[in-house]
Amino acid sequence: MDSTEGVTDRDASSSPSPGDGLAPDRSSVWTRRHLLGLEELSRDEIVQILDAAEGFSEVSRRSVKKVPALRGKVIVNLFFEASTRTRVSFELAGARLSADVVNFAGATSSTLKGETLIDTARNIEAMGVDIVVIRHSCAGAALQLSRVLDASVVNAGDGAHEHPTQALLDIFTIRRHLGRVEGLKVALVGDVGHSRVARSNIWGLQKLGAEVWAVGPPTLVPRGLAKLGVRVSHALDEILPEIDCFNMLRIQRERQESGLFPTTREYARLFGLNKERMRRVKPDALILHPGPINRGVELSADVADGPQSVILDQVANGLAVRMAVLFLVGTGGAKPEIAAPGGAR
Repeated sequence: MDSTEGVTDRDASSSPSPGDGLAPDRSSVWTRRHLLGLEELSRDEIVQILDAAEGFSEVSRRSVKKVPALRGKVIVNLFFEASTRTRVSFELAGARLSADVVNFAGATSSTLKGETLIDTARNIEAMGVDIVVIRHSCAGAALQLSRVLDASVVNAGDGAHEHPTQALLDIFTIRRHLGRVEGLKVALVGDVGHSRVARSNIWGLQKLGAEVWAVGPPTLVPRGLAKLGVRVSHALDEILPEIDCFNMLRIQRERQESGLFPTTREYARLFGLNKERMRRVKPDALILHPGPINRGVELSADVADGPQSVILDQVANGLAVRMAVLFLVGTGGAKPEIAAPGGAR
């Protein structure tokens, strides 16, 4: 892990004005062609994405929800795993940046006939594609494509490795609501061991100075996390009053079938957030979830829809974050044209 000692997160008062889209340090220039994971990013690069997202978030509040930032660019969403929120979010993000967006479904692709992932991607790139957004069940798929394609590659989730844009939108949501990330205690609750969302959150949150907790049964929380600076707890009730943000990871039903915990009912009793547990939570603590929610398992309905839940904000913020990511990898971080068409706001 990168050391965060002596690093102070930006104060909320110094956030860029809507429409700025750049970090306060104007000398900072985005140099990466790809976004493969948060492990490889520096603190400043993460902040640069978050600050760019602040500018793009204003676009969704306009009557005309479109800017010319990627006009003339072609984006392909190359999804080999089922997805709703992530795919639609990337599709809308590309469209609002005025790019041409093509959605590619792995279930109907030539890979079913034996074509390799690399051959599929190269054939698609040959049609003039500038950015490939890939979601794949194999860890390292995005990295593999980045080594053979001239197009920029954005990782939309690769196996159990990383899901960088989900973590970025989680962190963006936290920063927007609480004004900072530095010094906060953030709990990742649930199947941390199999979660790419958890991995990306751990890298990103620690680099911004948060104290990260991994909470769940021993079968779902890897033993080595403590070596990475993550605090581990197998008793949610013991830490409830300490935590500023609870990110409730989705329990995958197949984990119960493989015997990693007795039943979903038992899991909910020990690690689910419900109305009773919320009485012991800080009144300004945030409840997050990457979706889809198993209601009654990770969260009771009244908590999922309650005043401390920011789950729908995560969805909305995901659009701004993905606009920022596509813009940065697609242009190298030049200042975007995001003035409203015809002066409309």
